[in-house]
Amino acid sequence: MDRVVCVDPGTGLPLTEAQFDARTVAAVLRLRKRGVREGDAVLICLPTGTDLLVAANAVIALGAVAMPLAYPPSPEAVRGAAARVMISDRPELAEESRVRVVVGPQELAG
Repeated sequence: MDRVVCVDPGTGLPLTEAQFDARTVAAVLRLRKRGVREGDAVLICLPTGTDLLVAANAVIALGAVAMPLAYPPSPEAVRGAAARVMISDRPELAEESRVRVVVGPQELAG
């Protein structure tokens, strides 16, 4: 039986180990395609849940630096960060910041 890693507080749906591993691998591949490399700082601006868990794990698996911000993040926090990549469901936060690549949780999922 596949163990449950977490239950998404928004949907109530469980995320099993196999699902977590598959989603992480898919997210790593998509982040690589978007140019994320080892050592890059990546802002993660997502609500608590399975998307946040998968995004952070994928960033770390790439050897990049996960920089989670409290949700919802303030535009000032995003502007003050020295990251060129952001994973977020709020792409407008990247305006007037150093962020050049915004990846949504749907894009990470496939």
